[in-house]
Amino acid sequence: MPPRLISDRYELIEQFGNGGMGNVWRGFDRVLDRPIAIKVVRDDAITSVEAAVEFAKRFRREARITARIQHPGVPQVFDAVLDPEGSYEQLYLVMELIDGIPLSAYIHPEHPLPISWAIAVAAQVSTVLSHAHDVPVVHRDLKPGNVLVARDGTVKVLDFGIASILRTDVTKLTATGRPIGTSVYMSPEQVQGGRITPQSDLYSLGCVLHELLCGRPLFTGSDFQVMRQQVEAAPTPLRQLRADVPTEIEDLIRQLLLKRPDRRPVDSQAVYERLLPFLPPAGQPPASGETGPAGVPDPTGVFRQPFAPRPRRTAAPVTPTPTVVDPNAHQTPVVVPEQLRDEIKHAYAHSNALLEEDRFAQAAEVLGEIVGAAAQALGAESSEVLGLRRQRAAIRFLGGDYRQALPEFDALAEAYDRTAGVTSEDARMCRTQAAHCRAELGQVTVALQQFQTILGQVRTIESDASDEAVDLRRSIGFLLLAESRLTDARSMLEPLHADMCVVYGPDDAETREIANVLARIDYGLSQG
Repeated sequence: MPPRLISDRYELIEQFGNGGMGNVWRGFDRVLDRPIAIKVVRDDAITSVEAAVEFAKRFRREARITARIQHPGVPQVFDAVLDPEGSYEQLYLVMELIDGIPLSAYIHPEHPLPISWAIAVAAQVSTVLSHAHDVPVVHRDLKPGNVLVARDGTVKVLDFGIASILRTDVTKLTATGRPIGTSVYMSPEQVQGGRITPQSDLYSLGCVLHELLCGRPLFTGSDFQVMRQQVEAAPTPLRQLRADVPTEIEDLIRQLLLKRPDRRPVDSQAVYERLLPFLPPAGQPPASGETGPAGVPDPTGVFRQPFAPRPRRTAAPVTPTPTVVDPNAHQTPVVVPEQLRDEIKHAYAHSNALLEEDRFAQAAEVLGEIVGAAAQALGAESSEVLGLRRQRAAIRFLGGDYRQALPEFDALAEAYDRTAGVTSEDARMCRTQAAHCRAELGQVTVALQQFQTILGQVRTIESDASDEAVDLRRSIGFLLLAESRLTDARSMLEPLHADMCVVYGPDDAETREIANVLARIDYGLSQG
């Protein structure tokens, strides 16, 4: 029987994996004459047009997010058909086929992995995370089952689809109210339903490295028991389980496994730097005591030829601050030339059309092309120019480009301070978006302070039950939870829940979410 063919080009040869969105096949690209992996929507998954549209959106997001992580440790996306035309079964991703061994094959309680091998795996994973977090994308489900070691020893981190589908901006739960992830590698903030940040991936990395070194998981038991231990229990010091582990590595793992995210290493680059002294020097062959499991690739090989994480990004340039304008001075209204008005209108329309297709980068670029001309004609702080810049920043935020959106929102807030006043709605909204960006980038403490300042301003103008105040209180509560400040989080979320029951009703989805989080907080406090 001939293999199934997609788009007259891709042969589906053998199915070797499946997931919530579709099946994964080993395939072959007839045009480029190479083996490939193909993820295809399952035939039984398309039960309606609505379901097909949802699958198309998820596939599109997965492809675009994964393609943005440029690193040899992430499988490349070669091709994608994401928007069905007539047949909803023709949705697929064509990706790099990895010939490798799952990391779980390296773990055995009776035969501990050589320390250099375990550290080489962790170092490679940290380089992948440095690139992913720069996007920024948080993996959310880092575990040995999502890591392959290719035949040349290169570690590949799989399934960034969970991160791309769930995004990093809000807490997401399953239909049963349980956090998404794998309990053995799940950070305390994931268990408790708090905000997920890059430090959540670092906790999971600590769990994986611990298991690689001692051959057994950090915690054992039922899912419920393990999740409870992730929140409450202190891990057994690693050197009690394996005495030859260097003290520095034990200290690193202890810090990775701290319950509060802000006390873990600052980023994955910092993790790599602490692993670096224990990696094999370039050009040095393996020592006699560094022989690992038979029949699996050696992950130390890439370090014998230098391999390093992505350099830290320097601070993004802030949009130049315009000349300070005295808001009390009389300003003559600027008349927008008809041609420019038409160009601005066309730019908005073009940008909105691109947004409909989730083409965020292009949508932002279209608005950026008109900003300069509009600023020159109307003034850098005219309402039209500020509106264009604000829409561009919002698009960058929606597309997950928080590093570009943050300085734009900061600059816009300052501009609205001058033109409309510090407590104006426009200034508050831009500062709120800037705080959300900081939270997404892992700057939790600064984001929390910014949200609290804005809430103080809102409370002088509106009630605690206003939509703006409710959103701010929710954000503050979840950030307090992410910092493991359970008592403070409860003090914020309990009265919020009472207000939401009155305003939105107890059966509202967001009201129920707060109720579920409060139940988990109460349980955590009762066990403490």
